[in-house]
Amino acid sequence: MTAAVPDFEPAYGLVDPPDAEDGHALVFPFIGQKLLIGPGATLPRQPLPRSLGQPLRAFRFGILGGRDCVMRVWPTDIAIPSEYTIGDYRSLWGQWPPGQLAAFARARQLAAWVLHNRFCGACGQAMEPARAETACECPACGHKAYPRISPVAIGVILKGDEILLARSPHFVPGMYSALAGFVEAGESAEDCLRREIREEAGIDIHNIRYFGSQSWPYPHSLMLGFTADYLGGNLVAQEAEIEDLGWFRFDSLPVLPHGGSLARRMIDAVCKTLAEKTRRP
Repeated sequence: MTAAVPDFEPAYGLVDPPDAEDGHALVFPFIGQKLLIGPGATLPRQPLPRSLGQPLRAFRFGILGGRDCVMRVWPTDIAIPSEYTIGDYRSLWGQWPPGQLAAFARARQLAAWVLHNRFCGACGQAMEPARAETACECPACGHKAYPRISPVAIGVILKGDEILLARSPHFVPGMYSALAGFVEAGESAEDCLRREIREEAGIDIHNIRYFGSQSWPYPHSLMLGFTADYLGGNLVAQEAEIEDLGWFRFDSLPVLPHGGSLARRMIDAVCKTLAEKTRRP
């Protein structure tokens, strides 16, 4: 199962000079990795306040509904103008259409890339934005830094009419979710899921099926979702990583993750299928 295709198309091009305005463009201004939004969760209109000063970087990062999407990034120590608040992906879900959320997900990750690559990791010189590709270039040694993408394997594990859910110590009170972990070097997403389930829950799984993916801008993850079946073993929560875990019947679930997350879409889809099976004669 895959999500509906949003009407946002990634692109790239420098805005030169960085404070040049385009009245038709959608502007996503960032102070550090924080998106500035106006009243009613709207994107700010141009011109932006002069108190922000000159941005570190400005570039076109995509097209939404026939309009260019432009982002500007200021250092983290710039004061937030009084007319703006901070827009969070989770809070904007349900207020913004899917295409605009997809644009925000890309912009948020590119803001992190800009801030983390102001200086060359090979020789320490100041980096400059490339003109032909999404990259930061070092004029001294030629090193290039591309936006980082961190793949995460996340899985809903089934055992009869139950699914495996767990809670991390950093979750909001009462919330449980599917288990997940970052893919390590040299590892497939499926191997990662097997390893993570074994490490965090103490059990083995099989029949791994791909569900779908989601760009998750916290700060640069790519969630790769799977369903799988219980194979064997007893549940043992990994110390310090997992606060609690257990098998939950599809119609008796705890508090679940945010509705805009891949984890929630997977849990809802699996539980819907299990419910339909119980209704069959």
